Amino acid sequence: MKNLTLLTVLMFFGFVSSPLFAQKDGYVEDYLERLENSRKYIVLVAETMPEDKYSFKATPESLSFAENLLHIGYAMDWHSQSLLGDRESRDWQTDIVFKVGTKSKAEMIALINHTFDETIQLIGQFDTAQLDDELDYFGLNRSKRQIFMLLSDHITHHRAQMLVSMRLNGLVPPRYVLFQ
Repeated sequence: MKNLTLLTVLMFFGFVSSPLFAQKDGYVEDYLERLENSRKYIVLVAETMPEDKYSFKATPESLSFAENLLHIGYAMDWHSQSLLGDRESRDWQTDIVFKVGTKSKAEMIALINHTFDETIQLIGQFDTAQLDDELDYFGLNRSKRQIFMLLSDHITHHRAQMLVSMRLNGLVPPRYVLFQ
């Protein structure tokens, strides 16, 4: 009887401490809200730019509007699925998923939405006990918490380049959405 009681207590604590019963981390919840707002804004920006301006480059060395949009998708995929998840990284040189190629505006917007969906799903299931785990980020030790922040910065950086492209084409970008 003692063994059965001990086994029951151990099983109870095993279940209570499992990820199924873990409380949501406020950091992750806040991050997901910010990421969803970022998605809404970038899709609005992408929808506002006329398709015939998607190939516009602010300078010859710059990425085009379309290349910035899909580069955001590539980086989001890499930061979330490869750095925070466990999937092998795509090779930027050979990957065709996030290359503009012959993709239409609608296909690019659908791809960026799909990438946000996958990123949000992965981060929503992220084990917050790993937030302080460190990994190599271009030769620097960075925690997974920092990877979350780096991903947000990267999205903002390239979206800002897209906004400049809009302005240089005489377009007024959509009003900034707060808390992204």
